[in-house]
Amino acid sequence: MPTSPDMTTDSDSGLLETLQHEVAVFARRAEQTRLGGVGQVRNSMDRAAYLLLNRLDREGPMGVKALAASMGIDSSTVTRQVAPLVDTGLVKRTSHPEDGRAVVLELSPRGIGRLEEVRSSRRELMAELTGAWEPEEREAFCSLLARFNTALSQRQASQGAPTPQQIQDVRPAPDAPEEDDAPARS
Repeated sequence: MPTSPDMTTDSDSGLLETLQHEVAVFARRAEQTRLGGVGQVRNSMDRAAYLLLNRLDREGPMGVKALAASMGIDSSTVTRQVAPLVDTGLVKRTSHPEDGRAVVLELSPRGIGRLEEVRSSRRELMAELTGAWEPEEREAFCSLLARFNTALSQRQASQGAPTPQQIQDVRPAPDAPEEDDAPARS
């Protein structure tokens, strides 16, 4: 059992130092470019709008509270972020089918088209950035990045360090490549 206050061993500290640095560099570069895609669509939709539209597209119409809960953010934040999307016609407010007093947010046809433009542009950017990668490397990167994002989300939700069970829960699926099967680093 490590005795240092940060619970890392000497052998882990170098790797973790590199990891935290690479995450910081990634965050800075992602924000600088906004990973906005390529061509005319590049940087044409901010992160908050993209994530809200994407969630509505994947999960369907929902109320502000449900949308906020599914994204792990406050309802007031969703309300503030959705307002310009409604104003520009990307999202429409409708009455809840069972409770006419409640408001449901859903993608408009314009929102669906706009989201697909941005997704297409971002897919093109991802293809460009990972063009020299083997398909297995892309899959491994996606799997590990999803696992990392899940751990961050769980930590944020609990406002503390992830428990060992939470860490275990975000391990790759059994069909994901094992460490020995992972592509060699160059």
